[in-house]
Amino acid sequence: MEENQNQDGQINIELDQEIAEGTYSNLAIINHSMSEFIVDFINIMPGVPKAKVKSRIILTPQHAKRLTQALADNVRKFEQQHGEIKDYEQPPIPMNFGPTGQA
Repeated sequence: MEENQNQDGQINIELDQEIAEGTYSNLAIINHSMSEFIVDFINIMPGVPKAKVKSRIILTPQHAKRLTQALADNVRKFEQQHGEIKDYEQPPIPMNFGPTGQA
């Protein structure tokens, strides 16, 4: 048995202070290959033509699908509690914005 699992099968997850503070993102760019999904989180400021990737998460296709389902479930619960989330019109992001590539 793994040392980070207890007898109930629960995992002890630690959250470092630096990670707990989080990173703000208002844009995500998603690329994929046969074996993984790459999600780049970006903070783009209005009127500034340049932005940096603040965080990159690499997922297996199975984990990407589970994340999609978990996000959809949480959005549904949020909207039940707080009302519909409005999706405001935003200017399109150029297709050549951000990194591209394959793993």
